[in-house]
Amino acid sequence: MSTLPPPGEGGAPQTGLPAPEPTIDTRNTRLDDGINRCPRCGATDIQLRPSVGMLVCLFCRHEWAEARLDETIANGDLSTLTGTTIASGAANIAAGVDSVITLKCGGCGAEVVVNTAEQMGARCHWCRHVLTINEQIPNGAVPDAVLPFQITHDAAMTTIREFAGKRRLFADRAFVRDFTPQNVVGVYMPYMVVDANASADVAGFGEVQTRRYTRGTGDNKKTVYDADVFEVQRHVDFTADDLTLEASSARAQMNSAINTNNVINTILPFDTENAVRWNASYLTGFTSEKRDQDVAHTTPELEHQLLSIARAQVESSISGYDRGVRWERERLQVHGTRWVAMYLPVWLYSYYHEKNGTSMVHYIAVNGRTGEVMGSVPVSTPRLVAAALTVGTVIEGIVIAILGAMG
Repeated sequence: MSTLPPPGEGGAPQTGLPAPEPTIDTRNTRLDDGINRCPRCGATDIQLRPSVGMLVCLFCRHEWAEARLDETIANGDLSTLTGTTIASGAANIAAGVDSVITLKCGGCGAEVVVNTAEQMGARCHWCRHVLTINEQIPNGAVPDAVLPFQITHDAAMTTIREFAGKRRLFADRAFVRDFTPQNVVGVYMPYMVVDANASADVAGFGEVQTRRYTRGTGDNKKTVYDADVFEVQRHVDFTADDLTLEASSARAQMNSAINTNNVINTILPFDTENAVRWNASYLTGFTSEKRDQDVAHTTPELEHQLLSIARAQVESSISGYDRGVRWERERLQVHGTRWVAMYLPVWLYSYYHEKNGTSMVHYIAVNGRTGEVMGSVPVSTPRLVAAALTVGTVIEGIVIAILGAMG
């Protein structure tokens, strides 16, 4: 068993990892000229067909999919993972990378301006070729992979309507009046997807109850427990496969006073093992957010999640301490990690609610792969109060009826 540091020195995770170095080239070399051509006819008017998760050529209707990223990255045994391995799309975002870039059309040579903060492609105004940001350059601006939508717009709209409908009774009347599920938007959210090989040591005190009795009389009665106290130490080695970490600072910074974007994390998990190599055509017809968090920014959240996994791993071994265990010292050692930048699909409905001088943005989110839904709806305080009073009156009536029957 590993020796833990003295009390007061064991709270910070110990990683000792070398400086990140991109070591996995995930570029889709077929798209290096920035043009995604149909394999059958060569047309460039291509978009995703969500119902089957395939790309479709709008000219000849041919359907195909990019290779899964797992086929190009050898996963192997995660317990042998050492150091820090970073895919090319997860490299640090280069300083000065501008959202507005110029693409040179491979069809006619014209130059087309694209604002990548809003879209990842544009149509050439001369020859109608569709140009997309497919060429992955080492600045962290283009992800390694994308997980295509499978839930259609109509299905997401139905799910959101049902979710809001179940909360209609206590919803704010302005929300009920303005609710328009047709406005749901498909968004690709940026994430870091991480594999990790780690070990952890935890130490604290566990209690086993030996006696339970009551002291005092009347209103001064209180229950007292006697327990034996034991020092508890545990060591666990474990691996984590495809942990998903927010790579957008706007989404990672959750402020429940002004928005409810924390609902995005409640629709996890995603089947990230089915993500395909980057191709901007998967984003046609959808919006996206750019990643602005590097490995260094997301490492604290990774360590937090790994410590949570470690605590869960040792849970079964402390069931004998019936009064519980209080962990006082923890140490995490990360032996190896592998980082991949990925776009994950979310259907998002937002509602800006302003009342009595305060404002709040409410979101209803649908997992673009599984259809899992979660969200928030602004409530009507008067309706809640009326319901509480009604329930209280009913309960009071039932109690009086019971007492009357007993009398």
